[in-house]
Amino acid sequence: MSYQDQYRQKLVSAAQAAAVVKSGDWVDYSWTATTPRAVDKELAKRLPDLYDVNFYGGILMHEPAIFQIEDPAAHMTWNSWHMGGIERKACEKGFAFYGALKYSELPRWYLENIKSIDVAILQVGPMDDKGYFNFGPSASHSYAAIKIAKKVIVEVNESMPVIYGDRSAYVHIDDVDMIVETDNEPIDAMPPAKPGTDVDKAVAELVVKEIPDGACLQLGIGGMPNTIGKMIAESDLKDLGVHTEMYVDAFVDMAEKGKITGMCKPFDRGLQTFAFGAGTRKMYDYLDRNPAIKSASVDYVNHYFRVANLDNFISINNAVDMDLFGQINAESSGTKQISGAGGQLDFVLGAYGAPGGKTFLCMSSTFKKKDGSIASRIRPTLAPGSIVTDTRPNVMYVVTEYGIKNLKGLSSWQRAEALISLAHPDFRDELIKEAEKMHIWKRSNKR
Repeated sequence: MSYQDQYRQKLVSAAQAAAVVKSGDWVDYSWTATTPRAVDKELAKRLPDLYDVNFYGGILMHEPAIFQIEDPAAHMTWNSWHMGGIERKACEKGFAFYGALKYSELPRWYLENIKSIDVAILQVGPMDDKGYFNFGPSASHSYAAIKIAKKVIVEVNESMPVIYGDRSAYVHIDDVDMIVETDNEPIDAMPPAKPGTDVDKAVAELVVKEIPDGACLQLGIGGMPNTIGKMIAESDLKDLGVHTEMYVDAFVDMAEKGKITGMCKPFDRGLQTFAFGAGTRKMYDYLDRNPAIKSASVDYVNHYFRVANLDNFISINNAVDMDLFGQINAESSGTKQISGAGGQLDFVLGAYGAPGGKTFLCMSSTFKKKDGSIASRIRPTLAPGSIVTDTRPNVMYVVTEYGIKNLKGLSSWQRAEALISLAHPDFRDELIKEAEKMHIWKRSNKR
C-alpha cells in the first residue's frame, strides 16, 4: 500500500478522533506550538460526559478548549511539564498540576516510567513523499510520547514550519493511527519582544563582556536573555554556535548579523541545535526548511555530557530570586508554581563541565509586589515553599544591574558579601543584619 493510500485510509474527522478518548485515559497533548486545536475543540464537547481524563502537556501558547468547559476539575487533570500563564490560572482553579523533572529526563521518563499512554494528539506538518510528518518546532519529547501511545492522532497543519532534524523530529505514517486535516490556521506565535529595560541592558552589558569569540550559546526565555541576545547581535563577537533547549528570536537576530557560524562546534558543526522553539512568526519563517538548523529530542540537546563537550559553552538564564547562601529559585513564588525546572540545571551543570564554559543566572535586583511595594530578589533565605532550582554548589555567575559575581568555591561569608554587593543599595543594610544573625557575615567585611 502506498503512503498516500495509507493516508486516505487513516483520515478521519476531528470528532471521530476525539471519540477515542475515554474516562480514565491518559492523553498526551504535546508541547507549545504543536498543542492540538481541531481535536481539542471536539474533545471539549465530550469532556462533560467523561471523568478522570488526565492530560500531559506544557508551555501552552493558547488556552485549550478543554480548559473552557464548566468545572473542568470535575472531569480532568492537566499535568504540566513546564508552566506558563495559562496553566498558572488553571492551577488556581484546581485542575492543573506541575510534574517536577529535569527537562532532559523527559523522553526517558516516558519510555521507562510512564511506559504507556492511551492517546497522543499533536499538530504536525504535511506528510512528505517518504511518509514522514514533521514535529515543527517541538521535537522535544514528542517521539518518546508517540512510541508509548496506544493511539496516535496527528493534526496536519500546512502552516507548520518544517524543521530539519534527526529521527526524533519526525513521526512516520506507519506509527500514526488517525489523521485529521485542519483549517491550517497559523501556529501559535509570540508577539515581538518589548524593548529591554534599562536594568535588562545593564545586565546584558555585563554578560556580553564575558563571552569569547567562538562560544556556543544557550539562552533561556524572558526579556533579559532576549536583551542579551540582541546585544550579542550588535557586538563584535564572531563564529558563535547555538546549542540550546529553547530557540528564541534573539538567535535569528544574531544569525542575520552574521554572528553565528557554528564552525567551532566539535559536533553538529555548522548547525544550530535545539529541542523546541517558541517565538514570533519571523522566527518560524527563519527555521522553516533551513539547512543550518537541527531539531532534536531534548535528551540529546540537554544531556550534561553533550553540553560539557562544547568548548566555551555559555549558558544564560533567569532567576526569580535567591538567598545569601547562593540557592537559586527560578520557578516558583513561594508555593505558587510559576514555570518549572526546565533545563536550567542541565545547562548550569553542563556549562561548568565544558572547557572555558560559563553559566550566568540573571535577575533585576528588585521587583514590585502586588501592593506596589518594592522587594529585593536577593533575600536572607528563600521564602517558605520556594523551590531550589539550582543548588548552591552549582551556581557560577550571578548578575544584577549592580554587578556580576562568580560564586563558585566561595565560603559562606564571601558568598554573602558578594551577593549583598549585587543587591539594591536600599536593602543592603538589612541583608547585612540578617547575614550576621545567620553567622555568615565577617565583621571585617567591607560595609
